[in-house]
Amino acid sequence: MSKQESRKRSLVKALSYRAIIVCLDFLAVYLLTGTFKAAAGFAIVSNIYTTIGYFLHERAWTHITWGTVTRDAPTSGCASGAGGISAA
Repeated sequence: MSKQESRKRSLVKALSYRAIIVCLDFLAVYLLTGTFKAAAGFAIVSNIYTTIGYFLHERAWTHITWGTVTRDAPTSGCASGAGGISAA
């Protein structure tokens, strides 16, 4: 039994992450250049294409099973105490 992430969840995660990165990008460029216009321009342009890239990356990883673990729901009366986790 595994859970898949919805497109809406992936989009919200991408947007919230990018909001933080926009602020950090703006701050870094502003501190380096001292120019509001340059910092704002960089923050806007770079975050449009990187948001798209992040969303596509998240969606691609929903189809990759490497590194995932599937666990069965625990059954009542399980004497092993393993919680339904297979040793294999």
